[in-house]
Amino acid sequence: MSTTAHEARRLARRWVSEEEGSLPGFHGAYFAGSVNALPDDAVLPATSDLDINVVLAGGQVPTERKKFLYGGVLLEISYLPLQRVQGPEQVLGDYHLAGAFSAPGIIADPTGHLAALQQQVARDFGRREWVQRRCEQARSRVLDGLASVHPSRPLHEQAMGWLFPTGVTTHILLAAARRNPTVRRRYAAVRELLAEHGRLDLHETLLELLGCVHLTRDHVQEHLAALVPAFDAAAAALATPFPFASDITPIARPVAIDGSRELIEQGLHREAVFWIAVTASRCRAVVAADAPGEAPQFEEPYQTLLADLGIGSFAAMQERSERVRAALPAIWALAEALMPAHEDEHHSSS
Repeated sequence: MSTTAHEARRLARRWVSEEEGSLPGFHGAYFAGSVNALPDDAVLPATSDLDINVVLAGGQVPTERKKFLYGGVLLEISYLPLQRVQGPEQVLGDYHLAGAFSAPGIIADPTGHLAALQQQVARDFGRREWVQRRCEQARSRVLDGLASVHPSRPLHEQAMGWLFPTGVTTHILLAAARRNPTVRRRYAAVRELLAEHGRLDLHETLLELLGCVHLTRDHVQEHLAALVPAFDAAAAALATPFPFASDITPIARPVAIDGSRELIEQGLHREAVFWIAVTASRCRAVVAADAPGEAPQFEEPYQTLLADLGIGSFAAMQERSERVRAALPAIWALAEALMPAHEDEHHSSS
């Protein structure tokens, strides 16, 4: 049964109202992610979760995300210390936080702080100063992330350490255009943006940097088919508290597996590769830690996937990292063109 965005948001508010009294230091909660852009009558895709950020003041803030079904809706709960959202400058300069506050999406706000913050962020979200700062943050994450990949780490950690900063090249452009810096669908989102601006040539460059520009639909389907048993084995074995643990569970399967299949069916098979590779690397980490006896059967498909992307070794990742760095000036040039033309241009006019 399909769920509308209105119903999903209602269920999310109910969960927060039920839980806030048991959360030490509860300061508020708000919607994050793509749900903020959905009209009430839109159907929440079965391949999506609904993101809620819970703000906690003082004490130890949980670092792990929680993902669970509530009333038939897959909720993902992240916890933020109040210090992350203390003032508008902190939020406006953070490309992962600013978008959620650029439109009304407060769920609970006992002190009124989040509502006031939302109004301030919405007012200045589209100012060029802040857009540029968020883009610079994304660019720094590309460079810092690529520099942090280390040959002493297991191959799957090297791959994840390389995939995420490489994928942030899309976020530079999405942040410049004041678009949601989506995680799983980042390459599909940036393709839509670049098509609107007649720059699909740059999209091909981004796919080339990821290593999937040459992959056919059949090829990507084969990699997804190989991922399915690895995912199921990892989800069944998961015991180690990995930061990404909530994404490798049976209830998250529609997002990781069906969501990738959906992109392939939409003709966006190359854009699906990013999350397929990330998920395969996470599954390898889980199986290695919690079901090492099963690891050998999944090793060849994983090695083949990385080889097809041209990142099958640390040396290959280093070589590709140099190409990512070399491409940043062209990416930045378009980002600057996408930024608001005037310092006082607001989000509403972008």
